[in-house]
Parts: sequence; C-alpha cells; structure tokens
Amino acid sequence: MRPTPYVASLRVYEPLSAFEPADRLRWQSIDISEQSYVNEEAFALHRTVVPEPPAGRPDGVHILDIEGERYVAPWSTATRCWAALDNFKDSLPSSVVPYFVSPAMEDVITAGVDLLEDKVPHILNETWVIPPRWFLLFMPEERTRGENKDGLFTIARATIANAKARAEVAHTTVVNAFGEGPVEQDLENLLAWLEMFHPKSYVELDYGGLAQYLNKALRDNNEDGLLSDTSIEDVLDSLSGLAAADGLMAGKGYERLMSRWRRVQALESAN
Repeated sequence: MRPTPYVASLRVYEPLSAFEPADRLRWQSIDISEQSYVNEEAFALHRTVVPEPPAGRPDGVHILDIEGERYVAPWSTATRCWAALDNFKDSLPSSVVPYFVSPAMEDVITAGVDLLEDKVPHILNETWVIPPRWFLLFMPEERTRGENKDGLFTIARATIANAKARAEVAHTTVVNAFGEGPVEQDLENLLAWLEMFHPKSYVELDYGGLAQYLNKALRDNNEDGLLSDTSIEDVLDSLSGLAAADGLMAGKGYERLMSRWRRVQALESAN
C-alpha cells in the first residue's frame, strides 16, 4: 500500500526539451522507476512530522518514455508546499491561522520562496475524492486499470492538446448552461494551469491509493470493483446532457459520479 493511500494526483509531464540544460542532463540519465511515486508520498509524509524548508532538499521527478521521447513531471515540492500553505491560510480568518501554523513553522515552509523562478506545480493533489473536472480531460479508452506491487491502480493519460480542447468545450457548455459561477471558475482555473505547459506535454490522472478504497466501496455495493468505475463516462454523459439542454441526462450522470465517490469519502470517517 502507498504511504498516503488517500491521495489522487493530476500530473503534467513536459518533454525534456522544455527544461533547463542542467535539468535535462540530470533527468536524461535517470532510469524510470515506479518507486518514484512511493518516494514522493513517503517524503511528503515525512515532512508533516519533521518540518523542514522544502527548497532545501533535493527534489524528485516522475518520468515517462513515449515513442522514444522522455517526459518529466517534477515533484515541485517547494512550490506545492507554498501553494498549500496559501490555500490553507485563505480558508481561515487571519486571526485563527497562528493556532494551526505557528510563525516559526511558516518561516520554515516559506524559506527560499524568493529563489524559485517557476512557481507553477506540475502536480495537483486531492484527498479522498477526485474533482469531477479532472475526469473530463480524458476519454474512457485512455484509462488503464490493473494491479501492481503497490496494489490496485487506475491511470488515465492524454495529450495536453486533447485535454485542453476537452476542458474548453466543457467550460463553454457550463457557461451556456449556468453562466459564470464556482463551477465555471474551477474550469477556467484548470485551463489556465494547463496553458502554462509545453504544447507537447501529457496529462495524467492517477487515482493513487484511492483505487483501493474505490474498489472496496464498489464491491460493498455489489458491483464489480474497479471494472465498474465509470467516472469518466459519467462526467461525459453529464456534459452531453447539459449541451443538449437535457437536465435529466445531466443530472443522472452527475448523481452516478457523486454517489460513487461519496461512498469513498465515507471511508475517511471509518478510518
């Protein structure tokens, strides 16, 4: 089992040519290893127990080799730590924040922030649930399911060009159906993030350890485990319903998706 089995990830792998020469040289010689995903989670778990400046330790990468080309998704540990801190602080009144994050700990987390030029993370994480907007970036045939030494897995992978095109269609569909609002803004933010990367990149959705929990939730509901997961199809059905002004179709797709992932979220309380 993975060190943090409740985390799902959305990653962008950029071609090696998109990075600085020193990084290209270093990453070109690295062997591909599934252990990189476990190492990333183990280091993240360690940092929750032993705070240290995220910019002060060597960072890792995830690597894909596709048709003779190498693609890289840096962990971007420092960037993600600072982004997580900012998001957490924004979610609370400023007077309350020091009770959760002391000034001393904040100094540790933000040490070296001025030294980082590129503050765009290649990896987004969510715990205990996968946002519906992540699924719309993929087609069912781009999804792979199986089992490896770390347990069950589900991964979907698409070119960034296809992912952006799908997100743009979804954004237009949502605006036409509901106008501007939180859902539209989330899609706009996702599109803005994707626009930051090389046009030849790949986008990957990794259920992470949530594949194990989803499999359990589905089997407890007398379904065929991960094989019965139709999250991508449900989002596509919902968007098709919105585009056709068919509220019943849109609602059914959305409800199938949310009822499935509510059962996964319920396992958080059980644990």
